[in-house]
Amino acid sequence: MPERRGSTIIENVQPQVDGGRYPVKRKAGDPVRITADIFKEGHDDLAAVVRWRQLTPEQGEPREEPMRFLGNDAWETELPIGANGLHAFSVEAWPDSFRTWVHELQRKIEVGREVSSELLEGAALLDAAAARAESSGARADAERLRQGQKALLGGQSPAAVSAAVDPGLLAAASRHPDRSVASRLERDLRIFAERDRAVFSSWYEFFPRSTSTDPKRHGTFRDAERMLPYVGELGFDVVYLPPIHPIGRTARKGKNNTLTAGPEDVGSPWAIGGPEGGHKAIHPQLGTLEDFRRFVSSAKDLGIEVALDIAFQCSPDHPYIREHPEWFQRRPDGTIKTAENPPKRYEDIVNFDWMGPAREALWAELRSVFFHWIAQGVRIFRVDNPHTKPPPFWEWVIGEVHARHPDVIFLAEAFTRPKMMKALAKSGFNQSYTYFTWRNFKHELEDYLTELTQGPPADYMIGNLWPNTPDILPEHLQQGGRPAFLLRAALAATLSSSWGIYSGFELAENRALPGKEEYADSEKYQIVNRDFDRPGNLKTWIAALNRARREHRALQSYRNLRFHRADNERVLFYSKAIEDRSSLVLAAVSLDPYAPQEAILQVPLDRLGIPEDETYQVHDLLSGDRALWQGQNALVRLTPEKPAALWSVLRFRRSEQGFDYYF
Repeated sequence: MPERRGSTIIENVQPQVDGGRYPVKRKAGDPVRITADIFKEGHDDLAAVVRWRQLTPEQGEPREEPMRFLGNDAWETELPIGANGLHAFSVEAWPDSFRTWVHELQRKIEVGREVSSELLEGAALLDAAAARAESSGARADAERLRQGQKALLGGQSPAAVSAAVDPGLLAAASRHPDRSVASRLERDLRIFAERDRAVFSSWYEFFPRSTSTDPKRHGTFRDAERMLPYVGELGFDVVYLPPIHPIGRTARKGKNNTLTAGPEDVGSPWAIGGPEGGHKAIHPQLGTLEDFRRFVSSAKDLGIEVALDIAFQCSPDHPYIREHPEWFQRRPDGTIKTAENPPKRYEDIVNFDWMGPAREALWAELRSVFFHWIAQGVRIFRVDNPHTKPPPFWEWVIGEVHARHPDVIFLAEAFTRPKMMKALAKSGFNQSYTYFTWRNFKHELEDYLTELTQGPPADYMIGNLWPNTPDILPEHLQQGGRPAFLLRAALAATLSSSWGIYSGFELAENRALPGKEEYADSEKYQIVNRDFDRPGNLKTWIAALNRARREHRALQSYRNLRFHRADNERVLFYSKAIEDRSSLVLAAVSLDPYAPQEAILQVPLDRLGIPEDETYQVHDLLSGDRALWQGQNALVRLTPEKPAALWSVLRFRRSEQGFDYYF
């Protein structure tokens, strides 16, 4: 005889990305809120759980979290996901037969109905529940259910009715439901739980070859080690190195990207590969593999991680071209086409034939590149131009790496079309570059950052904000001078939980090629020596920003940014808060590097949980100034030399000793 089937409907399960095609991303240790719409025909009481497990080779039985009914068929729960890595979850729901029976019995008794038949029905439900309890080894529940069954079989009486509606009996029956009629999602949904630094990180990029104390000598990893305490003093916790591999000689670029290189020109580090090796080799002038491992270890001792640039492209001299010609697509005349993005042309590099007949071996080799550097202690990779490679490759290779090393972080350097940026994030990249670099006006910043941190992309994409890169010197930095650098640093460090700068930013370097967003005498093509103590530097400002980020948890979260009203279009006002209000920061930043700006700020008292008539103290984390505020409006004055204020909020409460600060 066919078995009974359930008819409970489960819809609108959140969070999910593209119907479960890709994982949702959350920080490991933060509770993950799961919601769903769950309903069924008729008037049955329902029960629901979220079943979840970590996807590891050692995975055990799924854990379950009961869901709470919110009303209007809406349900929710929170998953306590603490382990870094990939997790799967599903929602399962069923009618709670005994609870439904109890509620119907109570209504019938209230209107004076005879219920002897109903009591027999309840006894049968308890009998079945007791059998399930016995089979699962829950002896105490089984005994309780048998006693209840016996009371109900005694016929209609006050004692029987009292036993039927006993809350303890109801709870015991609900713990052993008939889940043969349960409904479950057709496919598991997934969550990737990120480690802390994938969500909260401060990056500093420098070229090791520019770290020599002798301007005429190529820097080494030993020289670069001497930069690490400086980076730590600025408050950065990730050091990002451009490619460290041998650089090709064929079509090597000279200074300022000229097509003819002299004998002393060092070339672009992104033209990877030469007689000394390719993507698994070290440029001999930087040192040895042992020197690199020492550099990684020294950084770790200072609480800094090393991020390595992975650029999957080749100099014409790369060993791959000789050893695996099938990995490259050739023109009819037999030559390999150099990389181009008209009007740009990169004469010193060629690309792989990503989807060609030999792709399986090519992909496997490139996967081994990641594993090689992981074996040297690297756990963070900044990937160059991932948008010029197929997303299926990234989904595959990042999945392969994360299956063995879920702590590895991938940053997508993808200044490309919005949908491609999002596709790369869905494919597995933990962080992404953004268009922040070109967002200058108030409405642009509010709209774009709201989309990133509160819109659908926030479920799978974490934006890492960079005011500059070796490739990009934006016009506002060229024209705005030191004040522009101050305000862009304040925005990048506080709008997102992750940000970064390219070395020289702290010196307000802004000399550009005429008419281009490109550095003059770019470090991409030559060694650059810097005096990091020269007058006018931003070191104190940057260190204060990073100190505030470390000391205030609200600035370490990504999805908690909220914008508020300021009556001046050149002043941006926003807050970041932990849900329990244990950490809350207000920020006001001038967008004008040329003139002072004043604004009346509309303080979000509801978000602060502060009554209109309460006096509270604000502490500017950048200047150290303190002030007492009351009510919804506050006046701020910002100047080109002090273009931002970053306030923590202190409230008063009376104690036996007087007033204490809290919040």
